[in-house]
Amino acid sequence: MSYATCDIRNVALAGHPGAGKTTLFEALLHAGGALTTAGTVERGTTVSDFDPMEKARGHSMDIAIASIDPTADGGRSIHLNLIDTPGYPEFRGPALSALAAVETALIVVDADTGVAHGTVRLMERAAERGLCRVIVVNKIDHEQANCARVMEQLREAFGSGVLPLNLPADGGGRVVDCFGASSGDSDLGPVADWHQRILDQVVEVDEGVMEHFLDGGEAGLSPQELHDAFEKSLREGHLVPVCFASARTGVGVKELLHAAQALFPDPTEGNPPQLLRHDGQGEQPLQTDADAGGHVIAEVFKIVNDPFVGKLGVFRVYQGTVRRDTQLFVDEGRKSFKVGHLFRLRGKEHVEVDEAIPGDIAAVAKIDELHFDALLHDSHDEDRVHLAPTRFPRPMFGLAVQAASRGQEQKLALALQKLAEEDPAFLVEHNTEVNETVIRGLSELHLRVMLERLKERFAVEVTTRPPRIAYRETVSARAEGHHRHKKQTGGAGQFGEVFLRIEPLPRGAGFEFADEVKGGTIPGQFMPAVEKGVRQVLHAGAISGHAMQDLRVVVYDGKHHPVDSKEIAFVAAGRKAFLDAVAKARPQVLEPIVDLEVGTPEAQLGDVTGSLATRRARIVGTDAGSDGARGETVVKAQVPMSELDGFAAELKSLTAGKGRYSLDFSHYEPVPPPVQQKLVEAYKPRHEED
Repeated sequence: MSYATCDIRNVALAGHPGAGKTTLFEALLHAGGALTTAGTVERGTTVSDFDPMEKARGHSMDIAIASIDPTADGGRSIHLNLIDTPGYPEFRGPALSALAAVETALIVVDADTGVAHGTVRLMERAAERGLCRVIVVNKIDHEQANCARVMEQLREAFGSGVLPLNLPADGGGRVVDCFGASSGDSDLGPVADWHQRILDQVVEVDEGVMEHFLDGGEAGLSPQELHDAFEKSLREGHLVPVCFASARTGVGVKELLHAAQALFPDPTEGNPPQLLRHDGQGEQPLQTDADAGGHVIAEVFKIVNDPFVGKLGVFRVYQGTVRRDTQLFVDEGRKSFKVGHLFRLRGKEHVEVDEAIPGDIAAVAKIDELHFDALLHDSHDEDRVHLAPTRFPRPMFGLAVQAASRGQEQKLALALQKLAEEDPAFLVEHNTEVNETVIRGLSELHLRVMLERLKERFAVEVTTRPPRIAYRETVSARAEGHHRHKKQTGGAGQFGEVFLRIEPLPRGAGFEFADEVKGGTIPGQFMPAVEKGVRQVLHAGAISGHAMQDLRVVVYDGKHHPVDSKEIAFVAAGRKAFLDAVAKARPQVLEPIVDLEVGTPEAQLGDVTGSLATRRARIVGTDAGSDGARGETVVKAQVPMSELDGFAAELKSLTAGKGRYSLDFSHYEPVPPPVQQKLVEAYKPRHEED
């Protein structure tokens, strides 16, 4: 290995669909010497989109990783890890997971269309992770490109700290430096004006540098001073640099590569990783020092189930060195595994390497214990360490699935497990009460893709149907319940008596169980049985067959028999006493409410809001947003999940395919009385014999 940690640059390419991320990814690999010829999305020859489904659809559906080792100024070798991420919101799970592995988010913007909804979202997510953000305006050679308008949109959307490192010239035929140079002209005006703006912005972050600049101008700053101030500006979000490029023609690509080498932070210069240690007093931040000789700390940010290599865990090293034959632990596991083979990824290719140093990205294969966000370490001192979790959108779209052919149930279960390992925004749930397996994703398209993968990759075909809406039950008042379970059928009998009370908790609080029995009226060994009975109802529901939440159960009295009291008796008594209390506590059925954002052409705004009104939606606002130049209005509303059936098709019809929407879980709230009555009447509980 010819590079050190200070030579590594970790960069994730992210952006709105169609901005040209994959083409730019390919152009960077070509400019860095990793490819003799850049592939194209149209021909399906890119390093990034190697999956057959990606080639067929013409866009990325998962992240791809590759690295280059270009030579920087002075002959020094730089190791640049690039991660290409999908732009479509359906595949945000893999895209967001990649942000946890890098120091820099390279947000790609289309020069034709400017700042889009996805651009804003990704800039916000990158800021949440404390990443340095750099913007690339791509497609500057297009006839429709308007770089001046895009620059204006960027500064309006993200602040005055958005300033160019280089500028388009000759109608997008070339780019000119405006950070290191102060003369010349560009399509956006004199280079000197922009050069002065970015210098003024950079020196503001450090009083000492500012003083030197005021005293001696640019000549009064040493190169190291300027570099350090630039890095600090990036870390603090005080500066968001912009580069211009055309990935298709190669204009600006080498300049972008040079900027990454010279100005992007290495793992020791970026904001520290958000590692936490649980010490018994809560979670405390853990500082790492990127020491190659220290204990290994690495985090798995991607799982790939490769048909040839097996289960592949892709990880980022934060501290220590991972070598072949290194013994590593997974999370708090007591049994270690030996690194048999260590890989570097290049799209679908796996290149074997000897070691991975702090800051590097590598992969290990055939370790079943690996999972997304697993912490790898070589000392039990790090057992309770983990990376701050990534905030993923909650998968709200669901389909109930079952194997189309008998005998494939086990094969289906294993295939779904593997798909869920690869995409953190894809969930698999099994409702034992109705024996229903439900898959949940971020959209109908997301689920369709997963069903295609089931068929193509695992040869499993399924039948689908709408799942049950994830209603919940709760109570709205305090109440007490009682049940005496007594059974005598000859020989030893069954006896248990339970008194309990229930009370509502704030929405989202979950469930609490408390034992306040005095004097041993219910012996301690039977209290788990009482709780088991309560939890049976909690899981199965009391009035509509849906799980219960947001309540507290307190067992305060009871009776037992020295001979006839058994666990089964107190399970039954606890269950029946709980049902008795619920019936008196004004039970309610809760429905999931989602935050819905709908982007619609202004001409169809009335039609869309009218459609939402028929679906019990509460409009909370409309915003022309940063997409206003394209005539799009964003409608924000809160809607019951049960009312969104068929909304995608209706929106497509109303807007001639130009509408878009996204949703995320908000909260639960009581259903209207007619809906509750209908759900209660439809519920036919199984009457179990006591």
